Amino acid sequence: MKLWHCAGSRSLRPLWTLEELGMDYELEVLPFPPRFLQREYLETNSLGTVPFFRDGEVEMTESAGICQYLVDRYQRWDFGLQPHEPAYGAYLNWLHHSDATLTFPQTLVLRYKVLEPDPAKQVVADDYARWYLARLKRLDQHLLDHEYLVDGRFTIADIAITYALYFGRVLKLDAEYAPQTREYLNRMTAREAFKRAESQGEPLQFTID
Repeated sequence: MKLWHCAGSRSLRPLWTLEELGMDYELEVLPFPPRFLQREYLETNSLGTVPFFRDGEVEMTESAGICQYLVDRYQRWDFGLQPHEPAYGAYLNWLHHSDATLTFPQTLVLRYKVLEPDPAKQVVADDYARWYLARLKRLDQHLLDHEYLVDGRFTIADIAITYALYFGRVLKLDAEYAPQTREYLNRMTAREAFKRAESQGEPLQFTID
């Protein structure tokens, strides 16, 4: 089992999952963004993105999908839910809401504020920053009376959602987080498995105007 990872990137989701599960794995830490700074990586993953995950013959590139694979394939229901459980639908929805709804607009902020800081496209970055913050409303409401996202316990849905909040903090968007959402982020990132995962590689630090 091997994971290709850039510190602070979406590959933090499966890395944190592996640490929570206590599984043996090999880790290769790449510079960010790897498709530009370590071009030979394209021979491993033609997309040039992280994460890239290999488990025997299985190869995967989607961070939330890898987390779900690890729980389902190795039946680690202590970190996930099974289809017969009442909260299963909510569990899947939060798991995939994390990337499709929350992380997607962040990628546009990253592109036009950090990777390609073109003043002409600043309005795009600002618009997607507002979009991301607006899309936190459902999470903000849920966290008013829930410690965790589903089933009253920590699951990979919390890992997936927390990463989006964490990356929002990297992008300097967290000043507008609701108090309960900021507290949730602090509580989740205080977990020992998260700290071990985050320590792998130099942290992402961007200069953002």
